[in-house]
Amino acid sequence: MEQQVRPGEVDLARLKQRMGRVGVWSNRIGQESAATAGAAVSELEDLGYGTVWVGETPASKEALVHAGILLNATREVMIATGIVNIWGRDATAASNGAKALAEASGDRFILGLGVSHAPLVSSRGHDYRRPLAAMRAYLDAMDAAPYEGPVSAPVPRMLAALRSGMLELAGSRTEGAHPYFVTPEHTARARAVLGPDPVLAPEQTVVLTTDPDRARTIGRVFTTGYLAMPNYANHMRALGWDERDLADGGSDKLVDAIVAWGEPEQIAERIRAHHDAGADHVCVQPLARTADEQLAQLRALAPVLTGN
Repeated sequence: MEQQVRPGEVDLARLKQRMGRVGVWSNRIGQESAATAGAAVSELEDLGYGTVWVGETPASKEALVHAGILLNATREVMIATGIVNIWGRDATAASNGAKALAEASGDRFILGLGVSHAPLVSSRGHDYRRPLAAMRAYLDAMDAAPYEGPVSAPVPRMLAALRSGMLELAGSRTEGAHPYFVTPEHTARARAVLGPDPVLAPEQTVVLTTDPDRARTIGRVFTTGYLAMPNYANHMRALGWDERDLADGGSDKLVDAIVAWGEPEQIAERIRAHHDAGADHVCVQPLARTADEQLAQLRALAPVLTGN
């Protein structure tokens, strides 16, 4: 295990409480105007979702700016990046930007960091090599970065982590891990690697329909894109899935394992399975074409997921 370099700086019990047991992961909110996105996240806050996670791609809003827009539009909900791509800005920019967002928002910001994927990184002109070593060096540089602004509290950092090496780094050098494209079985493995204390916040993709053909058609569009990425394909192989399951966007069994579908209570059962496996927080991502469609599913799920 790595040597912990930020011992005791973040109250993990308090962080878990503020994050809540259930949150939202959305790649659609960022496609809306700032005003529309702010209103959407304000509604999610009212629905009782404790944390809203927003991603970053080469074509999306810049992650820290996007987080600032959403923090400005809300009162208590936590805003987390899922994830900031370490190849998209240097460590000093990430560290200082995160500190400014946290101080301005009453410490409601979580900096999720990730190494992304070779095709996405190379398209930006970077050389994707030794991602674990790159992340370790990035954290070293963040810890050494100077900052002259006010700091109200340490900024929680979490790593996108699937395999044991990155999970170990997440548990020893940050506040925890944010695995994506995972199953409850992976959550149990991740908890075993992390140990009892670090935050474990997996993402769970969902489709609110009882029609298996429709659910799998929608789900397979999602799994096809991710299984084309070596990181995710290798991750699924490590969980025991064979090449037949990975072919053609994923077998029905694999799609069902990654994408929970059915009535709200059936989706809630999958969320509970992650919690039972050791997750502190599960962020729910409804598959939808628009933010409005995502919000509709999240409204329908709120009574069984948040009690609102």
